[in-house]
Amino acid sequence: MTEVPERTVPQRMSVVTLAVSNVEELRDFYKALGWEELPSSHGDWVGFLAGGVVLALYPRAALSAETGAGMYGGGFTLAVNVDSPEQVDTAYEAALAVGAGAVAEPQERPWGGRSAYFADPEDNRWEIAYNETAVFGEHGEVVGFGAASE
Repeated sequence: MTEVPERTVPQRMSVVTLAVSNVEELRDFYKALGWEELPSSHGDWVGFLAGGVVLALYPRAALSAETGAGMYGGGFTLAVNVDSPEQVDTAYEAALAVGAGAVAEPQERPWGGRSAYFADPEDNRWEIAYNETAVFGEHGEVVGFGAASE
């Protein structure tokens, strides 16, 4: 039996970020589907709350720069949002302790939060993020995201 580390990554998925070539075009596409854009969306970042998970659209070059050298695979990241900036560090260390690859160490981000990236054994990129505007329900699902949605 595998020993569970004292520090863990919360078992939740908060955000799926798609690396996109044209943010405006995809924003219009999802809005045409009838999806409601989050009030916290801005020029380079667009979000839609989708059943407890945020679908985010972010420029491909910006996501590539944030997640490490070059864009990998299909151009997406998965994110686990945590409850404090300190949890970013402990969750990141916990992931590395069980074999995740280091991608980007914990750091303050220009968007106002803190995050780090790791890769699972098949090189899928995960972000551990703290964003003070994320609001969680009792099961860890996202129920609000962005200052206007609080």
